[in-house]
Amino acid sequence: MMKQYLLSPGPTVIPEQVLLRMAAPIIHHRTPQFSKIFAETRTMLQKLHQTTSDTLMLSCSGTGAMEAAVMNVCTTGDTMIYVNAGKFGERWGNIAAKHHIHAIEIKVTWGDAVTVDAVKAALDAHPQAKAVFVQASETSTTTENPIQAIAALTKDIDCLTVVDAITALGVIDMPMDDWGLDIVISGSQKAFMLPPGLATMGISEKAWAMIESNPDCQTFYFDLLTERKVQQAGKDTTAWTPAISLIVGLNEVLNMMFSEGLDQLYARHTLLAKGTRAGFNALGMKLVSKVPATSATGVFIPETVDGGAFVKYLRDVMGVTFAGGQDDLKNRIIRVAHLGYYDVFDVCNIMSAVEIALNRFGYPVQMGVGVAAAQTVLAERFPKVEA
Repeated sequence: MMKQYLLSPGPTVIPEQVLLRMAAPIIHHRTPQFSKIFAETRTMLQKLHQTTSDTLMLSCSGTGAMEAAVMNVCTTGDTMIYVNAGKFGERWGNIAAKHHIHAIEIKVTWGDAVTVDAVKAALDAHPQAKAVFVQASETSTTTENPIQAIAALTKDIDCLTVVDAITALGVIDMPMDDWGLDIVISGSQKAFMLPPGLATMGISEKAWAMIESNPDCQTFYFDLLTERKVQQAGKDTTAWTPAISLIVGLNEVLNMMFSEGLDQLYARHTLLAKGTRAGFNALGMKLVSKVPATSATGVFIPETVDGGAFVKYLRDVMGVTFAGGQDDLKNRIIRVAHLGYYDVFDVCNIMSAVEIALNRFGYPVQMGVGVAAAQTVLAERFPKVEA
């Protein structure tokens, strides 16, 4: 027997109580019983987003919600600005091209965060832009972008800040209303600790006004105005067949989050990220990002080690699943998660697995160095016992 450890940035581990809740007999989605769960879940989503405006749940992956945001805000011939700081930032441009939207790219070196000056320059050069599209956490490079400062640039002009927060919502504090974030997107398989297949969107009143003014929204399934009409309080359902079990699971997850307390939730993620980076630093493994994310950490594999074989060995021989790199970073890095249903000893497992794998590949690693460095930080999670 070999126990499996899922330690990638998504999908992430699902808590036992969430699995049990979703395993209950399914209920019909056009019933008062489902509407009650839906209404509770929507209210908690608003609280998590820290907004008084409407939130939506869509039966799709996060990419579906990204496309929904682009299509409802922009129409053919409109101008948008997007930050391309990695594989998922690049996706904004691909979506725009598919719908013939004029997309202004802010190209950022992988591992760097976009600068506020670069966004301001793009806005100054293209005042007609409908929105700035950006990742809060660029998962491909495990980098956080300065979304609060970007939102400050668009807060008082006729332009939106649209944020892919798929690996950020539920990890870092990002109050929509206070910061002026207009659309905040997330997905079920990250900090929401669920299987893939459900996306969420927080949408500001400013964004709703722009969506309502869009004369040519060219989508049927992803028409957000249609969804808003039926997902609002009093209707409490979805326009099309919902992901019933995932919404039931999300209800359980959000209850778990609020039971922990949002301040504690964010503090836990911050500590896990700090401990993970300390462990890798002690092993001499260079971080991919200059502005590391709170949700996941990427590090370069030693050049003397076959990166592709390293990831496969961890997964297939040791039972430990990390994520590798994409495009130019393929076979050069590993990306490990510390978001959602993760705690101190998951980070210890990460460091221990990396040390053992490096040893098996013949790399001169001193066993326990990374684990010890991580433990020194992670011990802060627990109170001291007074003599």
